[in-house]
Amino acid sequence: MAGSSLLSRLDGLVSRFEEIGTLIADPSATDDMERFVRLSKEYRELERIVSARAEYARALNGAEEAKAVMETEQDAEMRDMAREELEACNNLIPALEEEIKLLLIPADPQDGKNAIVEIRGGTGGDEAAIFAGDLYRMYVKYCENKGWKVELTGYTEGASGGFKEIIFTVTGEGVYGILKYESGVHRVQRIPQTETQGRVHTSAATVAVLPEAEEFDVDIKESDIRTDIFCASGHGGQSVNTTYSAIRLVHIPTGITVQCQDEKSQIKNKAKALTELRTRIYNMEYEKYLGEIASKRKTMVSTGDRSAKIRTYNYPQGRITDHRINYSVYNLQAFMDGDIGDCIDHLIVAENTERMKDQEL
Repeated sequence: MAGSSLLSRLDGLVSRFEEIGTLIADPSATDDMERFVRLSKEYRELERIVSARAEYARALNGAEEAKAVMETEQDAEMRDMAREELEACNNLIPALEEEIKLLLIPADPQDGKNAIVEIRGGTGGDEAAIFAGDLYRMYVKYCENKGWKVELTGYTEGASGGFKEIIFTVTGEGVYGILKYESGVHRVQRIPQTETQGRVHTSAATVAVLPEAEEFDVDIKESDIRTDIFCASGHGGQSVNTTYSAIRLVHIPTGITVQCQDEKSQIKNKAKALTELRTRIYNMEYEKYLGEIASKRKTMVSTGDRSAKIRTYNYPQGRITDHRINYSVYNLQAFMDGDIGDCIDHLIVAENTERMKDQEL
């Protein structure tokens, strides 16, 4: 893509960026909070493109100026300096072009959202619950390293440890856009704690990552919700089974049910449960969107198909394999300690490559 052509393509986005900057600076902008939030989000997205465009324009201008010096300058030292400048600009320009092409790909509008993550033990009985607990620990450590906040919503413990089910919210910048690649079936191959003869077993756990719906995304009528209050169970100290703080919400039109018992406060539990309910209603439509995208791509890595086996954790060999992109590494212990960033980076690159093909950039 020629430099001038790419710059021209970005001119309209620069104008829109400046227009939004004027709109959100207006004192009356916050009168309509839904519009203000939408404009602020668009402003942040365009800011990255405008910044990359400015750097790209500087590199193009630098290259042209260096060429002019090399053609007209008589001083050998000046020509050498210009030659070095031209080489540096020519090395930078292709990288900036690729960055801009990626930024021009329409982003999934959900990527900037927080996420609600649910992990469920699958095939494998007690061992599957233990593995679900291992995955939860892995994600907590990864999120801590990213500076994200993790809040438990609810859980059901396994008989031998771990969790039959655990649900938690992750809050931070661009959380869903990164964690969405974890949705699917995770398979583990190892000798279970419950195995007496030393045989390797295969178990599985299912991970579902949902973009957390914001208040503006879904309008839920209070009359459509049935609220049940009950005693919390599991961890919780002296208040367990003595305080009616756990909340169950049932959305009557859809039949969706959520509950939260993590907090000692009934009010806090209801707020968490309402957020999850809003998210699950919102995701009914989002799943259709994912399905449409998945049908157009052969190797789409972030689809709504949560029944697909995406990764194997092989303990005897110390190997992690992601089956979507044929990614294998032999650092299982570090991986389970939250070092999953490199795998996710490879998944992001794979998807962006496909998206660029779709856009024919």
